[in-house]
Amino acid sequence: MSEQSSVYDDVPRRVDLAIARVDAWTVMKVSFLLSVALGIAMVIGTAVLWFMVDGMHVFSTIEEFLKTIGAQKFTSLLDYLRLPKVLSYATIAAVSNVVLLTATATLGAMLYNVIASLVGGIKVSLMDE
Repeated sequence: MSEQSSVYDDVPRRVDLAIARVDAWTVMKVSFLLSVALGIAMVIGTAVLWFMVDGMHVFSTIEEFLKTIGAQKFTSLLDYLRLPKVLSYATIAAVSNVVLLTATATLGAMLYNVIASLVGGIKVSLMDE
């Protein structure tokens, strides 16, 4: 008897499950936190990129080039590339991404629930090794 039980203990068990419903409130909370982290990373990445470009003197080279070709009136456009404005644009984009990603993920979870009620959900096979 003990030989048979040890043979069956070594065989991995397989369980077939179906994801029939996803809690929309949980999806909303998780997607909100992930999109906030993504937004913070976007603002920090924008600042790092701006400092790299400024460190390579790209902005001053563009300004000198515009003065050389006699287009001083276009140097005022470089004001939109100053660090405070660039970080403001990145922050606005990050906040709008937080709203859009959270809403999209929540609506996707609700849509999944409707579709899963019609077709039964996603089948998943789990094995215990």
